[in-house]
Amino acid sequence: MSDLQHPDSRSFEQVAELYERARPGYPDAILAWFAERLGLRGGRTVLDLGAGTGKLTRALVATGAEVIALEPGDEMRAQLQGAVPEAAVLAAGAEAIPLPDDSVDAVTAGQSFHWFRVDEAVPEIRRVLRPGAGLGLVWNMRDQDDELQREITDLIAPFVPPGREGEGLGMTEFFRQEAFGEGGLFNRFEERQAHFAEELDADMLVGRISSISFIAAAAEEDRAGLQETLRELVSARGGRVDFRYLTEALVTFTVA
Repeated sequence: MSDLQHPDSRSFEQVAELYERARPGYPDAILAWFAERLGLRGGRTVLDLGAGTGKLTRALVATGAEVIALEPGDEMRAQLQGAVPEAAVLAAGAEAIPLPDDSVDAVTAGQSFHWFRVDEAVPEIRRVLRPGAGLGLVWNMRDQDDELQREITDLIAPFVPPGREGEGLGMTEFFRQEAFGEGGLFNRFEERQAHFAEELDADMLVGRISSISFIAAAAEEDRAGLQETLRELVSARGGRVDFRYLTEALVTFTVA
């Protein structure tokens, strides 16, 4: 998670171990698309921004590319270094990337771009990318076509900070329209979606929802009440639930 100056993003520091344990990776179809479109292979260098605990970073390493991972949070970075020792890990955010101009072949951001100060981050990303190089963004979103996910959305609604009510329900449209605008630094986005599900028991569901930034930042009493309700929800479904995701991904390339 990048830019820990954001009030909510600091809460990830409280749950770094839980985030690593409870959060999923990304679908193989999206990872393969990134590898193909971004040219991830041996001899290439990719920069992973807001790398968190390395959920995307470890998949980038598997392509054979040299991976540089930026993460400003101390606790998240400690998890990242333990999980992905093959990556070069730097304590930095997307708004001030400590790399030379035209130094990387691709940039990625998994579950993190919405934390960046985009007016500063986008020019920095363009600065470090070589001409014609690509940027890949990806988010795992809770699939709102699923009944369970709609119930969870209702349960966590009282915890959502003002102004963030729609966050997590579809990120690509926001960033296509708002984050890049008419800056002239990148070309049109290409888009891909994929669905996947994981079977969770009550402990796993509680951990996953508790790793959401604004849940982690909530008062202990309120958080405990939500966790108990989540356990009841799983119990009513026989002790395990299918937790369904819609993964949204974007790729764009620098304007030469």
